[in-house]
Order: sequence, then C-alpha cells, then structure tokens
Amino acid sequence: MSVKLSAWVWDGCAAYGLKGTRLLVMARLADFSSDEGIAFPSVETIARQIGAGRSTVITAIGDLEREGWLTRKERRKGQRNSTNIYTLNVRKLRQAADGAYSHSPESERSKPEHSESERSESECSETERTESGKKAVSHRPESGGDPSVNSNTDPSDKKPFCQVAGQPDPEVEITEHAKRVLTHLNQSTGSRYQVCKSSMENIRARLGDGFTPAELVLVVDYSVEKWGRDLKMAEYLRPTTLFLPSKFPGYLQSATKWDAAGRPEREKWGKRNRSPDDQAFRASYADVDYTRAPEGFRT
Repeated sequence: MSVKLSAWVWDGCAAYGLKGTRLLVMARLADFSSDEGIAFPSVETIARQIGAGRSTVITAIGDLEREGWLTRKERRKGQRNSTNIYTLNVRKLRQAADGAYSHSPESERSKPEHSESERSESECSETERTESGKKAVSHRPESGGDPSVNSNTDPSDKKPFCQVAGQPDPEVEITEHAKRVLTHLNQSTGSRYQVCKSSMENIRARLGDGFTPAELVLVVDYSVEKWGRDLKMAEYLRPTTLFLPSKFPGYLQSATKWDAAGRPEREKWGKRNRSPDDQAFRASYADVDYTRAPEGFRT
C-alpha cells in the first residue's frame, strides 16, 4: 500500500476532473500499489470493494489507460489468464497533486471578510451609527464593553474557524489494524499475502471479537518460532490458519505462556530445568544409597 500515491490520487485526480467510478478505481489501485506504482489486484476484487459491476470496472480502467493515468499488461499462468499488472503514471499523479496544492483558498476567503469591514464605515448612515452606539452602551454587560461587538449580529451565523474532527469509522480502524498485522506476518515469514478478502477476513473477525492487534502479532511471533524451521508445518503460517476462530484462542494461550517465559528458542522447549546433578535434586534424595541395587533387582 502506497500512502503517497493514495494522497496524490485523492488530491490530484479529483482536482483534475476524475469522478465517480474512475476515481474510485484509481484510489483502489493506489492502495494496492507500491511507491513505484506497480499493482496487480483482480478486477473482481476492485469491483467488490467499490461496489460496482465487473464490466463497469473494466470500462473505467480502459478510460484511465486512454487518458494516460495508467498502463496495464496481461499475464498468463499456463493456459489460464492471471491478474493484470497495472503501472500507475506516478509522474502525472505528482504533477496533478502539485497543481492542486498550488491553488491556496486562503486569499479567496480573506476577501469577503475585508470587504465586510470596509462596509461598516462607508455604507452605514449617521443614524445607524448613532443607534448602534446607543445599543452598545445599553447592552455593555452582555458584550463586555467591546465596541467591536455588534449586538444585532447572531453569533450562530458565524462559521467556526476550525472544523471539528469527526470520529473515526470503527470498520476503517479494524481494517487498518488488520493491514498492520498482515504486514507483520509477511515480514516475519517472507510471504507476500495481499490485502484481499481471503487474507483479511479472519484477521478482521478476530479484531472484531475484541482481541487486540498486539495479541494477533504475538500469535504470529509464537507460531513462527514454533513452525518456522519445519518445512511441513511452515505451510500453516498463513492468515486462514493462524486466525481461525476455533484455533486462535488456543494459539494465544500458548503464545502468552511463551512470552511470559522470555520467548525461548524452539530448541529449548520441553527441557527440564533440573538434572540429578543439581544441588536441589540431590538434597531431596540425600538418604538414598545409590551404591547397591534395590532388593528384587538383579545386579
């Protein structure tokens, strides 16, 4: 996922005139792509995630290719078609975003405020200024004695200087946490699981059950230590296995004990802490005569 390209798409493409399905398709390709603009999601995946039909997505991709926003290359696996490789036009995206950033709205917003202040002296009649002065004196406790306060103006009509930040969508938060867990799994195992339904479904479900991202990462670390060197068991280091609802609680319980023990290496698991040569062991059997075999045993 390239945060940089995603930002350029939303800022640059929208300002450039891309709308509707074409803008959504570009945004999803940017989410799947590397910083170099390489992505290879399937058409079905894009259609499902933006809520559009397959033919609609194919048409939008063709339009984007003709307009120079991307190029695509078809792939085949044996006799079957595989997903296309899409290369986003990073240079064009950057130029579009730079053009959007260069148009600052601050100068446009300052003009109405300035003209309003100029109007107060030029357009008000002598009678209006006299009346406003009387009202300012009579309502001095309400206005605090500030001559700039106009009692005829409703404060609710003024727009706030800063917009109040909205609360994050819980589903979006869960998806972002799931992406980080999947990235940690890929880094720990050298895998390349993509952000798709099969990889994300069980991770998002466990987060929705109330498990924390740290607990999911702990299960990944424990499983890698347990199975990572076993070629047969390493096949199970995948999202569909590690985060199954029937398996995950047991994995987490074992991982928690492993973490509490200091995360020992796999080779040290199951070894006893004491041997017959330890002082504590010998002290518990100090009165036993080891020089002769017990009665009933042959020497």
